[in-house]
Amino acid sequence: MKKKVVSLMLVLAMTVSMTACGNKNNAADDANAVEDTEAGTESGSSEEAVAPANYEEVSAELYDKELGDFWAAYQKADEAETVSEKFALEAIAEAKLMESGVMLPLQSKGGNYSISRVAPYTFDYTLWGNDMDRYHNAVVTTELIKASDVSTMRAKWAELKGTGEYEAWAKSYLEEQGYTLKDTYNYQLYTQDPTTWDILATSQSVDAEAIVNTYDGLMEYDGEGTLQPALAESYEVSDDGLTYTFHLRKGATWVDSQGRKVADVTADDFVAGMQHMMDAQGGLEYLIEGIITNASQYISGEVTDFSQVGVKAVDDYTLEYDLEAPCTYFTTMLGYNVFAPMNRSFYESMGGKFGVEYDPDAADYTYGKDSDSIAYCGPYVVKNFTSKNTIVFQANESYWNADHINIHTLTWVYNDGSDATKAYNDAIAGVVDGTGLNTASVAAAKADGNFDDYAYVALTDATTYSGFFNINRNQFANANDTTKAVSSQTEEDAARTKQAMQNVHFRRALAMGLDRGAYLAQQVGDDLKYASMRNSYTPGNFVTLEEEVTVDINGTEKTYPAGTYYGQIVQDQIDADGVKITVWDPTANEGAGSSDGYDGWYNADNSWEEMSQAVEELAADGLTIDADNPIQMDVVYASSSEVFTNRANSLKQSIEASTQGLVQVNLIAAADNTDWYYSGYYMNYGYEMNYDFCDLSGWGPDYGDPASYLDTFQPEYAGYMIKSIGIY
Repeated sequence: MKKKVVSLMLVLAMTVSMTACGNKNNAADDANAVEDTEAGTESGSSEEAVAPANYEEVSAELYDKELGDFWAAYQKADEAETVSEKFALEAIAEAKLMESGVMLPLQSKGGNYSISRVAPYTFDYTLWGNDMDRYHNAVVTTELIKASDVSTMRAKWAELKGTGEYEAWAKSYLEEQGYTLKDTYNYQLYTQDPTTWDILATSQSVDAEAIVNTYDGLMEYDGEGTLQPALAESYEVSDDGLTYTFHLRKGATWVDSQGRKVADVTADDFVAGMQHMMDAQGGLEYLIEGIITNASQYISGEVTDFSQVGVKAVDDYTLEYDLEAPCTYFTTMLGYNVFAPMNRSFYESMGGKFGVEYDPDAADYTYGKDSDSIAYCGPYVVKNFTSKNTIVFQANESYWNADHINIHTLTWVYNDGSDATKAYNDAIAGVVDGTGLNTASVAAAKADGNFDDYAYVALTDATTYSGFFNINRNQFANANDTTKAVSSQTEEDAARTKQAMQNVHFRRALAMGLDRGAYLAQQVGDDLKYASMRNSYTPGNFVTLEEEVTVDINGTEKTYPAGTYYGQIVQDQIDADGVKITVWDPTANEGAGSSDGYDGWYNADNSWEEMSQAVEELAADGLTIDADNPIQMDVVYASSSEVFTNRANSLKQSIEASTQGLVQVNLIAAADNTDWYYSGYYMNYGYEMNYDFCDLSGWGPDYGDPASYLDTFQPEYAGYMIKSIGIY
């Protein structure tokens, strides 16, 4: 099986900034574990978990049963002749995904109250890739920025976007308003240590968010969302669209963690980086499969000679990518870590090898094991990393663009979420330069008189955080350590739950029975509980049709004019199929239409209707569900956080009420975020997922096509999120 790990986008970036203290509940003891649960290791490795017999066959059967309609529709979309036809057919596929009930969209990133010393839109601005986590151009003040000034600056950004003038205007405006600019930035969303410092061998955000500040790519998005030259000064595309040639700037260098020169940056660094990424298969290699010539074949092992892959150093400063077919969004992908450079000689000095000789477990392999075992070609080098305390990035004096960075010391401050108001108090004191506000810190800000002046609502984005129903659960304690997050289900309970979870009406009953407003209010309060709520996987306004398109919806030809939102077509298919959910409301967003800002799923009557049908169908299959024989549903949560504890309890209350006691939600306390992450987020395969329902992961787009979302539910090991439902 090909190794797949969770995307760098799969992290609760907003909610971790709003965690709070809760009871120090311990996970259930080992005596309650289901028999035959595989033992793990104390080190956090999941290698001890073993796939059950016939796992791939069972996965294939369940995929065909539960997601076959989605996959058939998606394949049809892939054969479309025009972009607009493709979007329309993808909308039909998304409708089938929503109707399957294997996942439930929950919220976008943002939509919470925040306070900050950072000027809006002075980080790199993009909806995809790693550039959004680069902080060298941030404009930071010594004082908290007033909400009224945030509003003014947002409006000015919209006016100046694309001109290249916003950053200079922002600095001038802030100084005119009496703010003092500074060259340090103290970041507060650090809740987990990086698991590796090898940017090419990971897809986890806890790694990439830190490492991206240590290297440059070929190009980089600026704060206005414009793609700018970085290590490449220029590029050209062949007439047939199959060859991209980049001309690298001279004078860029690699240094070690002490700032000592290692080598010049050359085109071969991008060749070495691409090969190492494909060897490591850290989880994002799918981005270049089918794009770069022979990339898929090298990853699968069909091609072993990397010189046959379409990335070549023509000379020291000329890099060439050969594509299998024209790809209009190729340059937008360059911000991903899969295109990061790596100095070949430094890697080999750390025991690194390529191709069939690649072995990260070799005794002499040290590359990326810590921040001293990588080379740097970006704006910062790591000067100090103290586990679960601080990470200090210092400006790289040898950086090619050193004279044009705003932040010279970037400090990440750890917060385990055990204190409800710590982030707020630290922001007020200047220990950190901003934070999202949870319900406790909103109350504190109001009591202190800071709320009205400084609190603003953070903008939402295209990231979709979702809940996932495990249709094939095999793990009943964390795979890395079976003393953690232990289920109390008996073997009979587990078998009954698995059978119920494989019924679409049962899953829909659960999805329609979760009061997401009450659930999200535990994080952001009642007044903002709908602000970030999302009802579809792909935001409904993510794309519009460029031209008129006619598609078949359940045997009826329906024509959509140019300008039709993707979400409208999704909703039309759902309505035609008679499923009672609303993922697109044309009256929302002041009449512009939206998939956000309202609850289009929760309805206790609809939930009970679906549950009644599920009970009838399952009874015919020999499974009795009644008040005396409820289905057990395990949900793991971080008990160290008051917010997550309250959120879990809200979920339990609404689902048990909506299903009228036919489902019993068992809340399993993970002692901290790390144990919570190991219940699913850190795991590589579906059989390692230790839950019946998980609300830990999300996804953001890779490029401007709904396929960027829908791809994650492809069968076998190609779909990034498919493991979250317990298969592949």
